[in-house]
Amino acid sequence: MLNIKTGDLANLKTELLVVMVCEDDSLSKDPVINSLLGQAGLYPEFRGGAGDELMLYAPTCTKATRVLFLGLGKSEKSNAETFRAAAGKAVSRAIKAKLDEVVFCAHGQKDYVMAMMEGAFLANYFFDHYKKDKSKKVLANIFFHVEKSGQKSFRTMAGKIETTCKGTVMAREWVSAPPNDKRPDMFARSIVKAADKENLTIVDLDDRNIKKNNMHAMLSVGAGSDTKPRMVVLDYRPEKYDKTIVLVGKGVTFDSGGINLKPSNGIADMKQDMAGAAAVAATLITVSRLEMKHRVIGVLPLVENMPSGNAYRPGDVIKTASGQTVEIGNTDAEGRLILADAISYAVRQYNPDTLVDMATLTGACKIALGPKIAGVFSSNDQLAGQIVRSGTKTNERCWAMPMPDDYRDMLKSDIADMRNVSKSRWGGAIVAALFLSGFVENIDWAHIDIAGPAFADNANAYCPAGGTGFGVRLLVDWLENL
Repeated sequence: MLNIKTGDLANLKTELLVVMVCEDDSLSKDPVINSLLGQAGLYPEFRGGAGDELMLYAPTCTKATRVLFLGLGKSEKSNAETFRAAAGKAVSRAIKAKLDEVVFCAHGQKDYVMAMMEGAFLANYFFDHYKKDKSKKVLANIFFHVEKSGQKSFRTMAGKIETTCKGTVMAREWVSAPPNDKRPDMFARSIVKAADKENLTIVDLDDRNIKKNNMHAMLSVGAGSDTKPRMVVLDYRPEKYDKTIVLVGKGVTFDSGGINLKPSNGIADMKQDMAGAAAVAATLITVSRLEMKHRVIGVLPLVENMPSGNAYRPGDVIKTASGQTVEIGNTDAEGRLILADAISYAVRQYNPDTLVDMATLTGACKIALGPKIAGVFSSNDQLAGQIVRSGTKTNERCWAMPMPDDYRDMLKSDIADMRNVSKSRWGGAIVAALFLSGFVENIDWAHIDIAGPAFADNANAYCPAGGTGFGVRLLVDWLENL
């Protein structure tokens, strides 16, 4: 879908040519672009300010049917996200106009061209599987016009970006799917089907194998559902590697809250509570396609948290795979329980150098950081910093959160090794992270709470409402830079 074009812009035939302009910089020295900018300058409503746009039809000096100018504001305030969002906006305009293709003038800084490619690809998507009306079509091709001297490196970059963004779209599809079509067994089959085409070793554990591995916390959380828990493991193992990385993704395919039933205004979107598993599964598939140098293993515990006569209860004491016991204070704090078992399994089976879990874990994190930023919890400041930097680069933003040791007192239980929630309402995201830290032993570990950015109530420039696929580009960039 992402393609490279070179040659004289004057002879370029396309339905839509997109030119991005800063107030104080045309971003291109091409004479055709400068001529087009001269024509755009005849219209006082366009000055290159942030949000400015102008469409010219059949302009002189080019064979393009339309030329869309997008203003970015002052160059000193522009960054990769400015270009990413602008490219997404242009693709959305092209889709609305029922065009087949778009050509971006990509003569600027390499990082900005990369961002444009990401924004354009990610915007060329919508979730319509359950709609009868299929008249809306994505673009068949997205081209980037570059200088001939750089075409080889840009073509390589476009291929890598397309592969990574396909992973993001895959995660979006899983998250946006309704819960009746992704109960644990269905979701497991969907992951296995997607992964089976790649260079991945797949382990698919049913409830009997989960029981054999003493993962009683997972079994307890899933006991209220008619669909038994599953756990899928995806193992990417290159011939030579120097590091073993485990990614664990929370996969609650629907979270009713269990006996502690969620209120009606909080339950409707709980199909998204498997976004961590979706992101990790899509990351493993992407890692395989990119042929990364590290061994990377994805561990995906999949359950449905439902109320029934068989459901686990507040006050129960359950034994985890680590041997530690947990007193249940709230059945709606189920994600940390399945992650605890999955983490223990991963540590025991793979002895990784680093383990990162990703989960829509706490509403408290969304309250603290809002709907667009994930919280990163780790006792290793260097690891947390690496993740935050990758989040900044990809605009899958993260913020390092504290893990004060004295807060562990909030998890003390009179009858078990710990509680799954604090008796206090305060510091919920921190307490959840501290709970998970009790299962990682002496391994470098980070927890990424994506409760806010995993699901969007409203569309943005390059993502429709619904599953965002948050975490795939973040994890891929982090793994590449280890």
